[in-house]
Parts: sequence; C-alpha cells; structure tokens
Amino acid sequence: MGFPVSLDELLGDEVRRDPYPYYARLHELGEAVALAPTAPHAVVVHGYAAAQRVLRDPVFRVLDARYLDRAGVRWRDHAVLRTLQASMFNAPAEDHARVRHLFGQALTARRVAALEPAIARITDDLLDGLAEAGADGRPVDFMAAFALPLPSAVVGELLGVPPSDRAWFPSRVRAFDAVLEIGPRSFREIRAANRAAEELTGYFTTLLAARRAEPRDDLVSALASLRADRPDQLSEAELLANLIVTYNAGFRTTANLFGSGLTLLLARPAALAALRADPSLAPAYVEEILRYEPPVHFAVRYAAEDTEVAGVDVPRGRTALVLTGAANRDPRRFPDPDTFDPSRADNRHLAFSAGPHYCVGAALGRTEGRIALPRLLDRFPALALAATPGEPRQLMLRGHDQLAVRVGEPAADRPDGTARVDLAQRA
Repeated sequence: MGFPVSLDELLGDEVRRDPYPYYARLHELGEAVALAPTAPHAVVVHGYAAAQRVLRDPVFRVLDARYLDRAGVRWRDHAVLRTLQASMFNAPAEDHARVRHLFGQALTARRVAALEPAIARITDDLLDGLAEAGADGRPVDFMAAFALPLPSAVVGELLGVPPSDRAWFPSRVRAFDAVLEIGPRSFREIRAANRAAEELTGYFTTLLAARRAEPRDDLVSALASLRADRPDQLSEAELLANLIVTYNAGFRTTANLFGSGLTLLLARPAALAALRADPSLAPAYVEEILRYEPPVHFAVRYAAEDTEVAGVDVPRGRTALVLTGAANRDPRRFPDPDTFDPSRADNRHLAFSAGPHYCVGAALGRTEGRIALPRLLDRFPALALAATPGEPRQLMLRGHDQLAVRVGEPAADRPDGTARVDLAQRA
C-alpha cells in the first residue's frame, strides 16, 4: 500500500521555508491522511474540523509522562523534559485542569487590562530606540530592536522580572525552546536546552523567594500566595515549570507575531495604509496575521484508545500530528485562504490551539498586537524593508530571526510640522 504523504518532505528545507504549497496539497487529500506504519506518527491532521476534533477530544491527549514512559523515553534524565512534563504544556488532563485553574485565578482579565499602560509605555520607549538606531537611513534589525524586547518586557512586567534582568532571558529561552521543534534534536541542542532549563529554574527559584519575602503586585507574588494557601493544589516543581513556560511562550510567540505581521503589511501597502488610517482595525488585523502566518504550526496528541479521525484509523498509543498552520488555510473553513484579508468574517483560527490546552496567554498577545502595531505604523510613515526577509526554518515558534528595516523620518519630526496621531487614549 502506498502512502501519499511523507514526513521527510514536511521536515525538508523547502517546506520549512514555505509550508503553504505543501499544505494546499494536503487539503486535496481530505482532512487527514494516514502515514506509513513505520512513521513516528499514525496520521497527519490538516483540516480545520478534524484538527478542532483532535484538540478537543479527550481521547487524544498531550504527550504526558505516562506516554513517554510507555514509549521508553528517558525524559527524567533531562532537565528540559522534566520542566515540560511538570508544566501545563504536557500535563495529563487531571493535573492540567487543576494547575490551569490556579493560574487562571492569578492571570485574570483585570491583570492583563492593567498592563495596557505599561505596554504603551514600553512600545513608545522601543520606538524611540528604533528612531535613534535608524537615524540617517541606517538599517536596523526590527526583531532585535522591537519585536523581541517588547514581549520580553511585557511578560517581565506581568511576572515581576526586574527590567535589569530581562536581557538575560532571550538566549536561554531560544535554547530551551529548541527541543519543541518537530523532528530529531542533536545532542548539542539537548545539552543546551538542559542547561537553559536549569538556569531558568534557578532564576525563578530566587525570584519566588524574593517575592515571598516582599510580595508585590505581580504574577509571581500572586502564585506564591496561592501556593502558600493551597500547597496540596500546586507543587513547587509545577509552579517553577509553569513560570518558565509562561515566560517562554509569552516572549517568543508574540515576537513572531510582530515580525510576521510587519512583513505581511509591508508587502501589502493598501492593507497597511488602511490600518495606519484607522487604528481601531488593529484587532481584526492581529487575528488575520495569526491565521495567515501563525507563530506555531503544529501540535502532537496520542490516542488513549483505538479511534479514528476523518476516516483514518489511529490505534491506541499512536500519535497524531496536528498541523494547525494548515488548518488555518483550510479552504473548507476559510474562503480564499491564501489571501490576507483583515476584513474576514468569523475568523476563528487555531493559532492559539483549541480545547483544554488553548493558550493561557492568548489575551495578552492580542493586547500587545492591538496596542503596538498602530503605534509603530503611526510613528514611522516611511517604514520599509531594508533587505529581503530571511526565510523561517521552523514550524514550532515560526518566525524571522532577523528582519532589517529602514524606519525613515519619525512622524513627530516631519518638516511640515504635521503632528502624529496621539494614540495614548487608544491603548
């Protein structure tokens, strides 16, 4: 029996650079396709309805400790895997519900809303830096100067990480996150990820101790208080692991939202002009950026019992590779899916997953995009790419490593004296 899909193609350089032609071919085959029995996964799920089903169905579960033990993975030997298994990212259903409930009590809508003035302030400070770095037409790396430090600073504000410590995180976050990419990882990458996990655990252990001694109005203090009140509901290992994963996820995914979003808009002058003219459109633009070029393209689930998805059998214990990036381009769900259309109606994409593991930080990422994108475009009317963007090479945490731009003359300094729009009230 022949199999129409090979993971070798998905993992190849051509598809990693541009997965969308591959996704389009998958959509011609239905919503899911079987892989060869020797493949690491039983099925590739790429249709929107089928992906929704797998992500929501309790029969399909994250790769928790029980799965890894049965698969013979020596995960306890690796600090990075111990951290992931103690976090909500890979927690079994009962532990996930318990820990997520406690985090939900601390990470409230009120706390996210209270961050909006800080997001506006951090954005404007970074835009000042962009203007200075790009003076006289010098190219500047948008990722290093804006897209990465903005979410890093915002999640730092949320957690209570002091500003002086925030530059310490990016290299460790990148090393930690490397193990999440699809396909095999090198020994060098795993060793670096383990070291990063140990260093991040040490940092948050120290920060927790400081907040227990002197609580503040931040997420670390709130979670430390919840742990003190209900020690049987949240272990120290779970608390530390989830602080690490919360910081990492809040930092990398939102950075890629800004990098991908800016690239998309600069290639579409009419769409950019419409947003620049009416900043109230920002929420719809953020949703379409997330659908069209999501920061994460896949998830993996295993079947707890014999089942099927879209007519494809999935034996007990075998895994399903869920291509959420493909589901976001499913023509059965999104008309003309390869067109970037911020006016798209009913834009319920899967960029933040679905079901019990829906991203806990989705509201914060959306808020950052809504506030920062209009401010960026308003500040620099002549913003343009300075070089062809490098092609992304990952499907997990997908985005540009570097993005060279020229910011042009800041709007506030226009020779004709035209004042730039005051967005303070919009934040």
